[in-house]
Amino acid sequence: MTQLISHPSGPLSGAVQVPGDKSISHRALMIAGVAVGESRIEGLLEAADVLATADAMRALGATVERDATVERGGVWRVQGRGVGGLVEPGAVLDMGNSGTAARLLMGLLAAHPFTSFLAGDASLSARPMERVMAPLERMGAGFVARSGGRLPITVVGAEAPVPISYEVPMASAQVKSAVLLAGLNAPGMTRVVEPRATRDHTESMLRHFGVEVAVESGAGGGRKITLTGEPEITGRDVDVPGDISSAAFPLVAALLVPGSRVTLRGVGVNPLRTGLLETLREMGADIALDNRRDAGGEPVADVTASASVLKGVDVPAERAPSMIDEYPVLAVAAALAAGTTRMRGIAELRVKESDRLSAVARGLRACGVDVEEGADSLSVYGRGEAPAGGAEVAVQLDHRIAMAFLVLGAAARQAVRVDDGAPIATSFPGFRDMMNGLGAGVEEAGA
Repeated sequence: MTQLISHPSGPLSGAVQVPGDKSISHRALMIAGVAVGESRIEGLLEAADVLATADAMRALGATVERDATVERGGVWRVQGRGVGGLVEPGAVLDMGNSGTAARLLMGLLAAHPFTSFLAGDASLSARPMERVMAPLERMGAGFVARSGGRLPITVVGAEAPVPISYEVPMASAQVKSAVLLAGLNAPGMTRVVEPRATRDHTESMLRHFGVEVAVESGAGGGRKITLTGEPEITGRDVDVPGDISSAAFPLVAALLVPGSRVTLRGVGVNPLRTGLLETLREMGADIALDNRRDAGGEPVADVTASASVLKGVDVPAERAPSMIDEYPVLAVAAALAAGTTRMRGIAELRVKESDRLSAVARGLRACGVDVEEGADSLSVYGRGEAPAGGAEVAVQLDHRIAMAFLVLGAAARQAVRVDDGAPIATSFPGFRDMMNGLGAGVEEAGA
């Protein structure tokens, strides 16, 4: 365990490039792995979660190599096996801490006629997988798992996968994506109906690789996605944009520390991922998007955040899918806002790397912030001033809890300590150096 301390900061300033988008990085490796020929991926997130996906695709027969050093981590080349061409792995596939990697990979594995085994760390092994297993079983796959559908899991792939039409009971991009990836190797049309639109990186990436994917809008903000199976897909170049979920941390820090102004270059601003920006603007945040452009089918912009006086707002439940990973740092922003911020429809936070809802509530209380936690809600009673801080927060192996409270430490009256900063490497290697380069004071305890 690596304890980190974040000290109250002076103004933050500078222009930086955040790491590549984690969600897109996972999908780029997997889809390139079932394409024919070589794909070149630039800007791939070189963090533990994504490297676990790279290792898994190698074990399944794809060639995955880091090629050359460029500004953003490197260029990766993937020589794919073609749709239906993955091979039986010779060992257990260890997905580390990555729920996205595990769930999406289950979709690919479910449609290949061999048996494979998935495992993960303590945090991943506590997370539910039944929501993914249920539709994949209808497509012909079989699973053996611990109670509650928890890892380690044996995946018995379908000899002849069948397409299905599946109505997802909850808003989940991971369930949707697992079904669509399984549908690649099933004849005919695979359909997924989601109650509310979730991040559409899988649909965009599949289209980028030449797969026929149709999307229809439905009632109540839902969508029907139809994929034509057994396509002939070929390798493509992919440019991974900066991760808005990672950008959220320096962005919120700039809003909260007086006198700050920070620009985050090349951030993905897919409208199904920008709920945090919308919410912060409603709170009074000074956020500008410049240099808008397209990168491999994904909208990208430079995002500039300037110190702002924030007010509490009600965050509608239907916005949750567009910002589900950003609620911890939004709660930190709410702690300094004037008035109450109410977040509803966020029960999904309880089945992330930790029970994020409870972890955020406990951490804020320890730092002197009044909060009220509900089964699927969180109310933060901000006072329009810096909270006391001065606490140690247990992050429970959760990278986003660790980074959120390090941001709070920069804006609090007293330093905030997190009990373990090591999980940050799963999504944002170099986070501490980047924050300190902007003017923050994050250091290892005892250093």
